[in-house]
Amino acid sequence: MTGMLVRSDAEIQTNVLRELRWDTRVEETDVGVEVDQGVVTLTGTVSSYAKRMAAQEAAHRVAGVRDVANDIEVHTAGSKQRTDTDIAQAVRQALEWNAHVPADNIETTVSKGWVTLDGTVDYWSHKLEAEHVVLPLTGVHGVTNNIIVAAPEVSSAGIHDSIEEALLRRAEREADDIQIKIVDGIVRLSGKVHSYRERRAVVGAAGHAPGVRGVEDHLILEPY
Repeated sequence: MTGMLVRSDAEIQTNVLRELRWDTRVEETDVGVEVDQGVVTLTGTVSSYAKRMAAQEAAHRVAGVRDVANDIEVHTAGSKQRTDTDIAQAVRQALEWNAHVPADNIETTVSKGWVTLDGTVDYWSHKLEAEHVVLPLTGVHGVTNNIIVAAPEVSSAGIHDSIEEALLRRAEREADDIQIKIVDGIVRLSGKVHSYRERRAVVGAAGHAPGVRGVEDHLILEPY
C-alpha cells in the first residue's frame, strides 16, 4: 500500500524485544524472538500462563507484526504438587474474593491444570476480569473463557457516547486520538496511545460500557 512504512524483520525483532523489556508483566530474559516475513515466533519458558499471554500481547502491539506463533512453554513452580482439586478450590476462592466478578454466575472446570470458565455475565469487563483473576494462580496452565456476555440491548450510538464520556473523564489520555467503531455490540478500538496504562484505560472504558459484548483492541502504542 502506498505510504505504508514497511519494516524489516530485523527491525521488527528489535522492537518486539524492546516491547518485552518495557512490559513489566513479561519475563523478557526467558523469551526468544524470531521473525520471518513479519511473522513473529516466541520461544522459551515462563512461570505462568499470564506471562505467556503478556508476551504474546506485547508482540502483537509492535507495528509491522502480521502474526504471532506462541511456542512459549509454561513451567509453574509447585504445579506437580497441586492437584486439579486444589486448583479448583483456589479458583473458586479467587472468584468469590474479587468484588468485580459475579462469582455465582460462573462455573469452572479444571483438567490437568487447564481451567475452563462457563456462565453468563452482564458486562464484557466481568468476563475479562474473571480470566485475569484465574490466570496468575499457582498450577494453572491455561484458561479457556467460554463465559457469555448477555449485555442489554443498547444502540451503537448509545454505546459510543458512553465510551466517549468515560474517555473524556480520564486525564491520562486525549479522546480525540481514539477511533471507536461498534457493530452488534462489538467495539473496535483503533488509534494511538502513549503508554500501557493509557491503553488499559481506553480498553477498560470500552469494556465497562453497557451493551458491550466484546472489545477488539487495535490500538497502536507509540511512547512519547
